[in-house]
Amino acid sequence: MSVIVVKGITKQYGTTTALENVNITIEANKIYGLLGRNGAGKTTLLNLLTNKIFPTNGAITVEGKSVVENDEVLGKIFYMMERNLYPEGLKVKEIFKWTKKIYPLFDMEYANGLANKFELKVNKKIKELSTGYTSIFKAILALSSNAKILILDEPVLGLDAYHRDLLYKEILSNYIQEPKTIIISTHLIEEISDILEEVIIIKEGKLVLKDSVETLLSSAYRVSGEASKVDIYIKGRTCLGEETIGKYKSVTVLNDQRNEALAKEMDLEFNKAELQKLFISLTNS
Repeated sequence: MSVIVVKGITKQYGTTTALENVNITIEANKIYGLLGRNGAGKTTLLNLLTNKIFPTNGAITVEGKSVVENDEVLGKIFYMMERNLYPEGLKVKEIFKWTKKIYPLFDMEYANGLANKFELKVNKKIKELSTGYTSIFKAILALSSNAKILILDEPVLGLDAYHRDLLYKEILSNYIQEPKTIIISTHLIEEISDILEEVIIIKEGKLVLKDSVETLLSSAYRVSGEASKVDIYIKGRTCLGEETIGKYKSVTVLNDQRNEALAKEMDLEFNKAELQKLFISLTNS
């Protein structure tokens, strides 16, 4: 069942087109990765989804209702923005209480439990938080909101490897406990790939691809070995993401069955394709 429908969306800023005729259907209770290089139009799309800006053309609906100036619809969405717009003089625990007034289903017990798990001091003022703990604070607000749709824009900004892994696990646990639609925009694609069900890739304001991670990864594989032998193997095949170090080469092969016999004969290795490398190739100019 579709929960968000983006239909024919174009957004122009003067002579600059940030998004051009974008059509996306987002289904309920799935975790999506919104991927694209800097300036691709990701943040513009997220701001349109949450009615922070208005489209030049097209329409966006949530559960069949327009997002434009619709408090009922917008109350079902929690948008964790990359920018921090919370009052810096307030304490974390005060923002928790303030958020519950906007999102009545906000789970205060869960929020305080997450704060304890991530070692976030709720008596600290927002301005006293580091970049990493600001991200943790905003993620806790999102996860505790109990909104039907969570939009997380660069949710692990400034986090160390331990806290990034902890947050990914918490996002997945939250989703399993209470299924919802989650859209994650991030540059750390390989780290997040294990929890994504579908990817949406935008390039220069246009939709490049929308597909399941499983389908995308199963459509490709990597072949590695001595460069001259890899060249023989890939002849006539559709390839991308070539990497060469000395006499060693690794190439991603698209939409092709593995030739196990030929690879064995030439002492080549097969590996799974990596989502990040596919993304780089798909968005390469």
